[in-house]
Amino acid sequence: QVQLVESGGGLVQAGGSLRLSCAASGRTFSSYAMGWFRQAPGKEHEFVATISWNSDSTFYANSVNGRFTISRDNAKNTVYLQMNSLKPEDTAVYYCAASSLDTIRAVTIGRRAYDYWGQGTRVTVSS
Repeated sequence: QVQLVESGGGLVQAGGSLRLSCAASGRTFSSYAMGWFRQAPGKEHEFVATISWNSDSTFYANSVNGRFTISRDNAKNTVYLQMNSLKPEDTAVYYCAASSLDTIRAVTIGRRAYDYWGQGTRVTVSS
C-alpha cells in the first residue's frame, strides 16, 4: 500500500499564493504520474494537474494553467502544487493521487487511472 499525505492547505486571500505538498510513504511505489485533483463544495471532482516522475511532462487543467505549477522532488517522494494568483473559485479540498500510468494515459483516463489517494487538504480563498 501507498499512503499519500497532503499538507499546506489553509486560508489565503485572493491573489495570494499557497504551496501544497504531497508526501508518499509506505510501499515503495513506482509510478509514471502523480496528480492533483480538487473538489469544491457542491461541485464535481475535477482534475488540476499531473506530472511524470520520470520526465518533465506536465498537464494542467485550463482553469489553473499559468497560475499553478506542479513539481516533484523524487528524493523526498514528494509532489508539490504551487498555486499563485489564487481566486475564490480555487476554494476546494485538494487531493493528491498516484498512478502507475504515464501522464498521457493518466490524463486521458482520468480519476480511475489513479490507484492511491490522499485524504485531501483544504484550501479556502477569500475575496
